[in-house]
Amino acid sequence: MIRPRQGEEIALLLSGGVDSSVALRLLQEQGHRPTAFYLKIWLQEELAFLGDCPWEEDLAYARAVCEQAGVELQVIPLQEEYWERVVSYVVQELRAGHTPSPDLLCNSRIKFGAFMESAGSGFSRVASGHYARLDHESQGSVLRRGVDPVKDQSYFLARMRPEQLARCLFPLGALPKVRVRELAARWNLPNRERRDSQGICFLGKIPYDEFVRHHLGTREGRIIVEEDGSVIGRHEGYWYYTIGQRKGIGLHGGPWYVVDKDIGENVIYVAHAERLAARRCRRFRAGSPNWLQAEAPEGRLQCRLRHGPRLWDCHVTPEDGERWQVALDVSDPGVAAGQFTVFYDGERCLGSAVVEKILEREES
Repeated sequence: MIRPRQGEEIALLLSGGVDSSVALRLLQEQGHRPTAFYLKIWLQEELAFLGDCPWEEDLAYARAVCEQAGVELQVIPLQEEYWERVVSYVVQELRAGHTPSPDLLCNSRIKFGAFMESAGSGFSRVASGHYARLDHESQGSVLRRGVDPVKDQSYFLARMRPEQLARCLFPLGALPKVRVRELAARWNLPNRERRDSQGICFLGKIPYDEFVRHHLGTREGRIIVEEDGSVIGRHEGYWYYTIGQRKGIGLHGGPWYVVDKDIGENVIYVAHAERLAARRCRRFRAGSPNWLQAEAPEGRLQCRLRHGPRLWDCHVTPEDGERWQVALDVSDPGVAAGQFTVFYDGERCLGSAVVEKILEREES
């Protein structure tokens, strides 16, 4: 197994949060020489959504952590790259009626993409505070789930390319979150009591509906009960809703769930909870793959349909080399076009693909 050499100069992506700060100190304890980088990716036009800028606080904590550790901190502006590689994709997918997952692209295209291509190019390794394990083996790097099933972030790393993973380090992958908090307290980090951020990348920092409204505006449409075709409410645009959504629909007599969208007619279809079983996805087609090993996976595997500790047992069958059919052992109501599904073989993350079409639903 190829391990990082002691004393390597390593670029550490520092957000101002506890996780990346503990990762920084762990690298120092292991004998490495880290340089910290804070990535400036927020867009000026989006700051109006926020009032007080949260990045001023993030950056202040990052500077305090680096000063305590005696580590250099560099601020790298990547706003243009973020717009071109992430935000424009999100807007395009929302307009198409899909459910994008910007956090996966933030990692592959910005943190370990644009940064590795620019400021990070002079370092042998780039480290971060992600909860995932990475084994650097002679035949390639193997991405594995973090030991903490709740904090595991391998899902968000599944669009990365093998050559990116080969240069990465994830010091927190073998630690549970409670241990990370203990280390932060032991080292008396300036942010040791700071709450975890709810957003993995920039889009998690702003009110999402306000971001969507800024870029796509509003367009009034009908909310229709799928079972009988009755109009039960109005909405401001199909792009605010995703399949399986329950919260934020604003209807009485619920719980109601979004089960379908008519993009051309700007219609949202909903179903009551007791009707949801008939809308659960059993089998879907996925394409635009990103595999982390030479051969595409198939057969009996597990998959994640969204970030979280749950894994779905499934059977993966290739269609034509570019698309795969995924049959779930247990159906799910929240599968939507545009989502990333991430595949696993036990602890090992095999890669990801994009949901294209629902092929079979649960029989009621």
